[in-house]
Amino acid sequence: MAEHYDLIVVGSGPGGAALSQRLAPTGKRVLILERGGYLPREEDNWSAQAVFVDGKYQAPETWTNASGDSFSPALHYYVGGNSKVYGAALFRLRERDFDEVRHAGGVSPAWPLKYDAFAPYYDAAEALFHVHGQRGEDPSEPPSATPYPFAPVKHEPKIAELSDRLEGIGLRPFHLPLGILLDQKEDGSPRPTSVCMRCSAFDGFPCLLNGKADAQVVCIDPMLAAHRNVTLLTGAYVSQLGTDPSGRRVDAVYVEREGKSEIYTANTVVVAGGALSAALLQLRSANAQHPDGLGNGSGQVGRNYMRHDMSIVMAVMRHDNATVFQKTLALSDFYFGSDDWDYPLGLIQMCAKSHTDQIMGEALPGWLEWLPEMPFEEVARHSMDFWLQAEDLPHPENRVRYKDGQVHLDLVQTNPEALKHLKRKLEKMLSDIGWPAVLLERSLYLGKNIPLSGTAHQAGTCRFGVDPATSVLNLDCRTHEVDNLYVADASFFPSIGAVNPTLTIIANALRVADIIRDRL
Repeated sequence: MAEHYDLIVVGSGPGGAALSQRLAPTGKRVLILERGGYLPREEDNWSAQAVFVDGKYQAPETWTNASGDSFSPALHYYVGGNSKVYGAALFRLRERDFDEVRHAGGVSPAWPLKYDAFAPYYDAAEALFHVHGQRGEDPSEPPSATPYPFAPVKHEPKIAELSDRLEGIGLRPFHLPLGILLDQKEDGSPRPTSVCMRCSAFDGFPCLLNGKADAQVVCIDPMLAAHRNVTLLTGAYVSQLGTDPSGRRVDAVYVEREGKSEIYTANTVVVAGGALSAALLQLRSANAQHPDGLGNGSGQVGRNYMRHDMSIVMAVMRHDNATVFQKTLALSDFYFGSDDWDYPLGLIQMCAKSHTDQIMGEALPGWLEWLPEMPFEEVARHSMDFWLQAEDLPHPENRVRYKDGQVHLDLVQTNPEALKHLKRKLEKMLSDIGWPAVLLERSLYLGKNIPLSGTAHQAGTCRFGVDPATSVLNLDCRTHEVDNLYVADASFFPSIGAVNPTLTIIANALRVADIIRDRL
């Protein structure tokens, strides 16, 4: 007989973990199913060769794309999900992002709920994930009456100088909001008891010290220690969701674990495996009542897949950059447009300092024309690294699906001009502050076989709305067609904005948790 729970949560990433910890104090029996295990704590956590060049922690899967080419998606199946290797930049969507916004490539649709519906949950999400930041610095930030729970991570000297120079030409750089377990002194250095020690392996690396505020560290582990009513099963791949004869309720969760098949049941089921995995689970759960996939009467499951248009650039300059912890500054002055382009450009933020092994592993022919005699160590020492991020627009044919027994990801760019203009702005502003630079593209940020834009910041595959004909979920993030099935990851996004999506995932998961609490 299948073991029964009050709530089953599929996935332990930011959405599933935040929702679970919110509901754990109810005393209800909660089962979290995670297809991976705990990410090993080992020296390779901080090896650029292992993490970026070898892709040691990426899922060993092969998918195909619209051109029929095979690739390895940059997915990470661990307790904590992709947050184990995220950069922990935790932004709120801008208030205007919830409205219709016109871009060069088309229209970013309005959300059926506005910023006010999420604002209190953003407050709670920032507290839960230890966000360090400073209100009032970011010119495009949405309103909030609550200060950040922790002071901003202080800039090192070279980044402080960059900030001053940018202010000197009329821009408004600000401290990047970071989820980090850092207890800093007045000068920004870590106190002796701080978990984070401000190392160079923060952004994109697993944290060997557990100093990054990821879903495992701030949600899963404390919850399991405090609440015996919560059970986590690792190595538990959910192969399918079954329904009762009416098709209106999930009545079975089929799991493959340790070579055996298991079945669990629950009053309420939440899918939170990430926008790609969530859609794939619903598609492979097709049955007589749901022939095109569970909750897919609209045909929208898997469609409208979005990820940011992103570019990681290494700015090679004349002067040295001895910064260790570089990811502390961002710039949103061009988020909704600029003086020489009428459409939104996006966000510029710092990322981790380039490591020699990463530079050696890049595709280098274009670079060598500029730097034929410069050792890789010198390139790294003279570089400053920026993450450029522009909005991707939803398109029904950008989709994930099963085709010929394989996962198939179709993707075409919807708004390519924005990123080009953002890169132009970066180059000009560095020149204007007296730091002219050669901008070199880094494609190796999340693995050797696929560019960063492949599966990072995934969203939109089960979007929410009021019309069941055009959306998968209602405003509670419950599927229109299945009464006890919710989705609590970035699948629900109607648009993605140009800021990192994780804080919005967490905030919405807390919102959905409150809705489910009433039901439980």
